[in-house]
Amino acid sequence: MNIFDLDKALVDRYAAFARSFSTIKAPDITEQVNAIYDLGKFWPDPLITINPHFEQGSSMDQLADDGVVDPALRQIFAFGQKRAPVTLHRHQERAVAKARNQESFVVTTGTGSGKSLCFFVPIVDAIVRARRAGEPRRTRAIIIYPMNALANSQLGEIKKYIDDSDIDENLRPTVARYTGQENDAERREIAERKPDILLTNFMMLELLMTRQDGLDQAVIGNAQGLEFLVLDELHTYRGRQGADVAMLVRRVKERLSADKKLICIGTSATMSSSPDDHERAVAVSDVATKLFGVPIPASCVIDESLKRATSTAVKIETMGEQLRAIVQQPIAENLTDQQLEAHPLACWIETQIGLQEGEKLRRRPPITLKAAAEVLAAQTTLPLAHGRVPVRGVASVGSEADRT
Repeated sequence: MNIFDLDKALVDRYAAFARSFSTIKAPDITEQVNAIYDLGKFWPDPLITINPHFEQGSSMDQLADDGVVDPALRQIFAFGQKRAPVTLHRHQERAVAKARNQESFVVTTGTGSGKSLCFFVPIVDAIVRARRAGEPRRTRAIIIYPMNALANSQLGEIKKYIDDSDIDENLRPTVARYTGQENDAERREIAERKPDILLTNFMMLELLMTRQDGLDQAVIGNAQGLEFLVLDELHTYRGRQGADVAMLVRRVKERLSADKKLICIGTSATMSSSPDDHERAVAVSDVATKLFGVPIPASCVIDESLKRATSTAVKIETMGEQLRAIVQQPIAENLTDQQLEAHPLACWIETQIGLQEGEKLRRRPPITLKAAAEVLAAQTTLPLAHGRVPVRGVASVGSEADRT
């Protein structure tokens, strides 16, 4: 699928729909209206960005060998028919280490960075270890999502990992969703089964804490001795809603985890816009501490660690005529990952559109295709049209390249 073609098709269909409500018969008015539409005010150019590569952490095999996680996790967090253990990103491994040290933390990595594994891995590890120790079954983790759609999606993701694994049934973690979408039979099953992990939203958790319904009381009673409390999309809890959630978290801790340390985990991709790493961590730390009611220092704010996907040997600053020549050539449609890695234009797109190089690699803010083409045209001293076409071409090929 070519994302640029998809964008154009969607915009064209929406434009036709938006303009179908009235027919302007006056030619002069029609001309003016068409001119306004042509300016792009109603549907401006889409912003483009690049999903970056992350620094690699340890594999689940390595973590199991080192005793960081239970050996069963190499079978649970695996993929493919051969069940190859996953290799974590560096920020995911840091999150696992924080949880093993009984520290609360916040993950502020960007979209597509696998934030869910930052809490699912340590939660599942704690559950499996408890099963091996013969501890009675109970709900050990409550994960709060701001929208039911997120809870539904994450339920499918974690169940896929667990259900596809070949671990002993006695060690297999159980997970359930309790968001208000369930019928009486499902609620009764959840109350009786005592799932290890409960996915919910803050309104339903509020009801679970206050309603006198016997089933609800049983569900929340199963979480006595709670070990993990997760707030996904932390940035959504602002103002009055943020205050409500902060009060709810304190009541949950007092009722379910008064005699033990509760590990509080937050995730968000958009908590602070400060360009300074320390200032951003301090800002996130302040918000998380207020929401959870426990100290979460800046050292427990986990940011992403990025690396280049293209060759670091290719320096855009020294390419000069080579880049200019590449821009004027047609882009091959069947470039492989290996070819893209050293392709001058792919390197240019990653470093000029995707990543900002410095002491630490950072994501660049999204820009329009036109703005990207203007930068390329300026650097190569070529007309604007020479910039737009190759940027679009390499970006399209890169999204469809062989991932083996």
